[in-house]
Amino acid sequence: MASSGYSYDEESTHAPFFILTLAGIFAVPITYSIFKKTEDLENTGTRIESDYKPKDEDIIQAQRRKQKRKERKTKRIISACVLWGVIAYMVYLIAVTTRTVPQIWDPYDVLGVSRSASEKEIDRFYKKLSIKFHPDKARPDPAKNETLETINDRWVELTKAYKTLTDEEVKQNYLMYGNPDGKQSTNVGIAIPQWVIAEGNRWMVIAFYAILLGILLPYLVGKWWYGTQALTKEKVLLSSASKIFKEYKEDITQGGVLAALSAGAEYEAVLKGSKADSGAAKIESAVLASGALQKEDIEKLKSIDDPVRRKVLCLLWAYQARIDLGTEELNRQKYEVAPIALQLNNSFSNITLPFLQTEPLLNSYKTAQNLIQSLTPTSSPALQLPHFTSELAKNISGSSSKTPLSIQKLMALPASIRRQLCSSLSDEQYSQAMGIASRIPALNIERAFFKVIGDRVVTPGSLVQLVVKARVIPPGTPAYAIPQVDPEDLKDIDPEEGDIDALKGRKKTTTRRRRNSEGKIIETISEKEDTQPPLAYAPFFAADHAPRWHVFLTESKSGRIAVPPFTFTSFDRPIFTKDGKPTFNVVTLKAQFQAPPQVHAYPFTMQLICDSYVGFDSKVDVVLDVRDVSEAAKVDSDDEISEPDEGKQDPAIQNTENRNANGSTDSLAGQLHAMKTGEAPKPKSIKKKIVEAIESDEDESDTEGEQDDTSETDTETEDEAD
Repeated sequence: MASSGYSYDEESTHAPFFILTLAGIFAVPITYSIFKKTEDLENTGTRIESDYKPKDEDIIQAQRRKQKRKERKTKRIISACVLWGVIAYMVYLIAVTTRTVPQIWDPYDVLGVSRSASEKEIDRFYKKLSIKFHPDKARPDPAKNETLETINDRWVELTKAYKTLTDEEVKQNYLMYGNPDGKQSTNVGIAIPQWVIAEGNRWMVIAFYAILLGILLPYLVGKWWYGTQALTKEKVLLSSASKIFKEYKEDITQGGVLAALSAGAEYEAVLKGSKADSGAAKIESAVLASGALQKEDIEKLKSIDDPVRRKVLCLLWAYQARIDLGTEELNRQKYEVAPIALQLNNSFSNITLPFLQTEPLLNSYKTAQNLIQSLTPTSSPALQLPHFTSELAKNISGSSSKTPLSIQKLMALPASIRRQLCSSLSDEQYSQAMGIASRIPALNIERAFFKVIGDRVVTPGSLVQLVVKARVIPPGTPAYAIPQVDPEDLKDIDPEEGDIDALKGRKKTTTRRRRNSEGKIIETISEKEDTQPPLAYAPFFAADHAPRWHVFLTESKSGRIAVPPFTFTSFDRPIFTKDGKPTFNVVTLKAQFQAPPQVHAYPFTMQLICDSYVGFDSKVDVVLDVRDVSEAAKVDSDDEISEPDEGKQDPAIQNTENRNANGSTDSLAGQLHAMKTGEAPKPKSIKKKIVEAIESDEDESDTEGEQDDTSETDTETEDEAD
């Protein structure tokens, strides 16, 4: 009966394979994560170059480098290098040991015959070998270090191989057990040397498994669980999101949003230790003396009992007011809390959405602008330009003016007057400031309309697209330098029939068609890549930030959000040339949502907010005209489905006098009421409702964040005049 035994890898013939496999399991995914193309917009965007350096440039750049170190893959790169080094060494060991490891005994190789050779051929070949290698005839060759023993051993191997291939019993043993002598003892190879588990070294095995299973594995699992369960999708701690949620109010101001952001637990990484609240009194005194806070902001600050949170709020106000705190450490903390607050503000923006209140969401977006540009809610937008100071901005706006002069209005002034207002700046400083103003991607709305793919009208419950056609026209661009809009660019062509990817918005390629005066297609242009705008110019913000544009619909009369925001980070066409000049291309933004279930003309205000620059928001009035299905069928039978002719108004946005008045509710909230009660409010004429909505919006104060709107739109949209 065959016995079994164990053999340890004293010559390291098996261990390299085991270590190679283990290292490869970790090396491959780590390497993939390193070379995987980053989706972080802050790492892919270009920069608006400027030689301007603020006073605390060294501190700001140090904080930016610190942020970059957090985002780098240094640990993974080092781990990958070590693992691939181990793999290379194991491959070397395998290559070396392969030459010395005994090969599997094969009678065909021993005799040197083909596996397809017949028994007669083997007999003939064996007889030839016996003439040459039989011990009685062969003689030792000193040149090959042969001896009589070598000759005898070779003959024994040849004879053994011959019997294996010709003797039936021996051949059966070889085929069944791999050995002509029959079943052999089982030898289990262990891929570790015996000294590892020797009596005196057993503690090493125990310690290894204790560290692996008792420390390393629980740590990795716990870290993964904490990372997935303790953070929201905005990468904010759940505890912080909960605290911020408790601060929410329907009438919250920008100062209130900033106070809510100070409740985050993420600041503990900046303010840690027993001296976390060190210098709080000094910061608070400087902030209160600056006059940057409104009365309600001061009351909120004094109502905070937690000294650390109170210091954080003072640091945020000091950052926005650009207050020098006197010491390098306090100034460092001032710049370090701003990127944390911006991340928390993203969470606050999402917290506001379920409440469907317009004002909190707008104030959250404005707070993001203020954090990126280091401005207080009452600061002049002109302070976004380099070398501009509060004194200069005040002189430009005039001491009697209550509204600070925006960058758009400043750049709209004649060059001579503008230079005279900025006389305190040197020619170089003035040139730098004007250069930055000309690179700000100010999105100018050219047209906004609703459409349903494949239909001429919007029917109840259909999937509606809000299509926004806009151009980037930087402030100060001369009117003669702005080309006229090509009417073809203001149209929106439906995807080809059956193009599922395009219908669902998954296709990157954008096809534009140009037609002649007769309506025939004369040119088809395909643009494959989305274009990301430059990173936000924010010299005081200690992190890179890619601009985001938020598009959403609100009801001016009720102050509620009708369609939640859609966020855009890139455009379907280039907005700047390689040398930084505007292309004036018409870009398209699309937001898709479901139409209300009732036939009605719904007046909305479309908000277009950029989170990176102050004073560049736009809003226009649009009307969603939901028609009955029977009317849609009539339109289809009368005319072929196509883009409306130039000069004609879109069915979705036309004059209010001609709108269908079958609906009986003024808002989506009214629709929900009608669905619940089964009763509809008393109908009003569509014209009267539109007039009331507009008049109500004009009479209200700036609760929806009205900004100076310099955009010009076609007959489908109406700009809100200042």
